Amino acid sequence: MADDLSALEDWAGALLNKLQPKERRQLNTRIARELRRSQQQRMVAQRNPDGTAYAPRKARAQLRQKQGRIKRKMFTKLRQARYLKVQSTANTIGIGFLGRTARIARIHQYGLRDRPGKASPDTRYDRRELLGFSSDDLEMIRDRLVDHLSAN
Repeated sequence: MADDLSALEDWAGALLNKLQPKERRQLNTRIARELRRSQQQRMVAQRNPDGTAYAPRKARAQLRQKQGRIKRKMFTKLRQARYLKVQSTANTIGIGFLGRTARIARIHQYGLRDRPGKASPDTRYDRRELLGFSSDDLEMIRDRLVDHLSAN
């Protein structure tokens, strides 16, 4: 995946340098918004960038006892634009989480240990990649670049 991204960067770098900073910033903002939308859609679908499903939640004993299972999707609030921030300039695009949500996202992104409650023991979380490039994302970036450059 990193090879595809660097190949895309090499291909588009020279072409983008010919654009004015204002045009690059507008293009980057449009691409960043579409990338955020695709990341949000992947979180709704509970999928990693490579297409595999997220590891299922561990069952909690404290949930009230009732028949059937309690269905809750993970990261319902994290995927909101309020938490999933976009930063773009003429030269960079950044999509990520800030503050406390960044800590929660990092724990799941890399499968780290955390203490879910004050009196709880440390728990190792399964790896669930919230952010990352899929092949569709790279194709979308390439298409937006070609569309923008062909319009000029």
